[in-house]
Amino acid sequence: MIKERNYNENPFIVIWEVTRSCALKCLHCRAEAQYRADPRQLSFEEGKQLIDEIARMDNPLFVFTGGDPLMRPDLFELARYAIEERGLSVSMTPSATPKVTREAVRKAKEAGLSRWAFSLDGSCAEIHDHFRGTKGSYDLTMKGIGHLQEQQIPIQVNTTVSRYNLHDLEAVADKVREMGAVLWSVFFLVPTGRGMVEDVIDPEQHEEVMKWLFRIQHKMPYGVKATEAPHYRRVFLQEKRRLGEHAAAAGTKRPDLLGRAPKGVNDGDGFVFISHIGEVYPSGFLPVGCGNVRERPLTDIYRSSPVLTALRDKSLLKGKCGACEFKELCGGSRARAYAVTGDYLESDPYCAYVPKAYAAE
Repeated sequence: MIKERNYNENPFIVIWEVTRSCALKCLHCRAEAQYRADPRQLSFEEGKQLIDEIARMDNPLFVFTGGDPLMRPDLFELARYAIEERGLSVSMTPSATPKVTREAVRKAKEAGLSRWAFSLDGSCAEIHDHFRGTKGSYDLTMKGIGHLQEQQIPIQVNTTVSRYNLHDLEAVADKVREMGAVLWSVFFLVPTGRGMVEDVIDPEQHEEVMKWLFRIQHKMPYGVKATEAPHYRRVFLQEKRRLGEHAAAAGTKRPDLLGRAPKGVNDGDGFVFISHIGEVYPSGFLPVGCGNVRERPLTDIYRSSPVLTALRDKSLLKGKCGACEFKELCGGSRARAYAVTGDYLESDPYCAYVPKAYAAE
């Protein structure tokens, strides 16, 4: 059982963008990734120093992302250092490209990778490849998942919900079951980078998808986690209350229905992101700089940055989120609030819930 931690001191999860280099052109890419690595990206030695610092933060979950992590030649050396020398639990989210070979997957297993996450944004090539901006991406994803199954590496599937695939989510859920994944991480689009406001589903659709996810995770053999959707915790609680505790638990196969964390994480609150050049952000989708690990230790930045400390103080939330009786449980997507309003403490514009304080007026 994962112990509860004080998010003012240590994050639950740390994500490091090891490179911006990527061969894909995904429609929603927050990073607007490029084909070649940025010469300013953290070196191998700087990466080891960052890993040392992360281990000192009570060993949070640690994820290599990009760009495409497999575009970084020293990736598996960094993974071995984090796992063998510093005892971290390391996962990876590579792109589905020809670099996902049987040999690459074997190296990942040898390095001790705890989980490999692939993105699947459609149940068929037509939908997925359109979303990923690259023909053949779906086939490469399926091939890569086959390699993971051969090596018995736990599979996580990430799906970004948008107007392009809203109609296809049930088919994707079935596909995730077929491939034997342990976790389905459903990401709700933030309009930043290449992600466009017109691609985001509306507040009522957010609510309906979350209610559907509540039902799905009680009947599927894998865990379900919502990303950039802290109001899913409010929906989860409301649906449990509506059905009654016993009815809600019927058919449940997993104790950690909300995806491992004993309490909710949010941008900058239990979650921190380090860019390829060492910039620290509340998340990869909230591009407000908090410092650089080349200049200050990550521990210092996470614990004392004015931006991060403000994000962890729910009393500072504004508007509907500030008045909401669920603000400690949820807090709204700070990244989505920032993307739409320019203020990371404003209300989440894609939450349909009306707080009791507002409804009474």
